[in-house]
Amino acid sequence: MTYLDHAATTPLHPAVADQLARDLAVLPEAGNPSSQHAAGRRAGALLSEARARLARALGVDTHEVLFTSGGTEADALVVAGRALAARRAGTEHPGLVVSAVEHPAVLDTARRAEEMLGARLTVLGVDAAGRVSAEALSAAVEPGTTALVSVMAANNETGAVEDLAGLVAAVRAHTGTARPGEPGWVAVHADAVAAVGRVAVDVHNWGLDAVSLSGHKLGAPVGTGALVLRREVTLVAPTGGGLQERGTRSGTQDVVGARALALAVELAVAERQEEAVRLEALRSRLLAGATVLEGVHATLPDDAAHLPGTAHLWVEDTDAEALLMALDLAGVEASAGSACHAGVFQPSEVVLAMGLGEEAARAPLRLSMGRTTTVEDIDRFLAVLPGAVDTARRARRGSSRYA
Repeated sequence: MTYLDHAATTPLHPAVADQLARDLAVLPEAGNPSSQHAAGRRAGALLSEARARLARALGVDTHEVLFTSGGTEADALVVAGRALAARRAGTEHPGLVVSAVEHPAVLDTARRAEEMLGARLTVLGVDAAGRVSAEALSAAVEPGTTALVSVMAANNETGAVEDLAGLVAAVRAHTGTARPGEPGWVAVHADAVAAVGRVAVDVHNWGLDAVSLSGHKLGAPVGTGALVLRREVTLVAPTGGGLQERGTRSGTQDVVGARALALAVELAVAERQEEAVRLEALRSRLLAGATVLEGVHATLPDDAAHLPGTAHLWVEDTDAEALLMALDLAGVEASAGSACHAGVFQPSEVVLAMGLGEEAARAPLRLSMGRTTTVEDIDRFLAVLPGAVDTARRARRGSSRYA
């Protein structure tokens, strides 16, 4: 099989797998990191070491790193936590400002906060490249009532990259303050799950207050992730429990997973620039070969900032389910977009927000590449794509006769 769905999950990095095997053989004897006896202290020391390593790799302070089960939990914690914190501070209807192309972990949590907590949700439109304008963001922020702005660093479907530094600067210029605790301060969060290890992410210099990341997108195991949270940012935990991670996230910490995440991020950051050159060449080869087919279009404009390993297409006169099935039968594994929404395929909210229309939203195709992707993988995809498109179109025409 040819695997072109690294944006959904990517194989374990060999070095991470080796470390996991060693840790699983030894660390279960280390104890609970919250325990005060010798075994617990050993586990706590290993957890602290992993936190410090991850912080160094991300260029943040150690105390800012909170371990989570992945990007979804990190996103949900910061969105719900900021709404709850604002309510506790006396804001009856805290404002949440998010983009229309956010991951469901942000959008769905914000919608639930609107429904259940009385939050005022503002969903920002995007341009044809899927990017938020600084002017629109400034207009949506209300100093004193907006609890959180959340705009993702790179889109998980299309691979479009946002100008986060510019967006944060626009928020600070509008509110007239850059530090938490000052009147009118607004917290800014970025889901960087798709961005970390693929493009440069500069949390402090961009002025971000919170950043989410996920391990299994980087070569760590599923169930690992982190929320980088500025010390001064207040979150109210939406659940009870031990509140181990700075009083925000309950549950016994996974020491083995934390160490695996730290190593995976270290490797991804160290290899990023060299890998980006290789993946950009593969992406260009894929797009050039695919878009010569009639009715096959690149979703992003040519000049749009993008992830080097994500190519996004849409195909006329077909639908995503039929196309993905045809590719799968031909030995190519790809996706239509986020793998986090299970069930029947729905038109892509991201593609609709970009203004490409219903037909494009029903027929997106995401080809995402990673460390194991080769030129042969791209050529295999290009070889089977014409037949898969033809099969999907015939299937659509056949089904429409009986609709």
